[in-house]
Amino acid sequence: MRILRKSCAQGAEEAEGLVVIIDVFRAFSCEPIFFHFGANRVILEADPEQAIARKRANPEFVLVGEVNEVPIKGADLGNSPTHIIQRGASYFRDKTVIHRTTAGVTGATAAFKRADEVVLGGFVTAKATAGYIKGKKPDLVTLVAMGTRAERPAPEDEACADYFEHLLTGKPYDPVQAFNDIVFQPTAQKFLSDTKEYLPREDPIFCLQRDLFDFVLMVRGGEGGLEVKSVRNEN
Repeated sequence: MRILRKSCAQGAEEAEGLVVIIDVFRAFSCEPIFFHFGANRVILEADPEQAIARKRANPEFVLVGEVNEVPIKGADLGNSPTHIIQRGASYFRDKTVIHRTTAGVTGATAAFKRADEVVLGGFVTAKATAGYIKGKKPDLVTLVAMGTRAERPAPEDEACADYFEHLLTGKPYDPVQAFNDIVFQPTAQKFLSDTKEYLPREDPIFCLQRDLFDFVLMVRGGEGGLEVKSVRNEN
């Protein structure tokens, strides 16, 4: 198994083989909660206007989305695991969720065009996802750390890619060093400063938890676009 490392929008566009799109703060820390809370369908929509249009056409759908971290006007929720958890399972059970984010969702959409397969990555699902990949035994795995707004590398996504390499190959991984590299940087401090309601300080606490969920988030072509399927890892 050969591992390639890529970053940001360009990395997603160039990714090949089995591709892991990593967005720790916060897209692919939110996605597992939808399924944990019983959502029956999750649609990925890279275009914010299309996301709004889907919601208007289907008012019973739940729209979770942001543009450059700011919640989409007309969305039910922004891209915050804290706010999703506060709504609770009853809000999502048996619902269709439309998910739009600036980095993770757009990266998954770009990668899907040429990858053999796309899975979604974060610390909260890393072990299950790595187990799935090892079971598939692909020749090539591309780890894409989507970074801040898909424009510049972010330490939390790079650290998560390091963790994936550790799980897939045994490469050393130091969780204490990863913590140090992440929490004192602006990408985490903007939450901890607690100055914007849509960036709650609790979000990094959840997003940096490792291996909370035992399922894999797989991107598949669906009716009218891309969908995410939750598949429990048996490896």
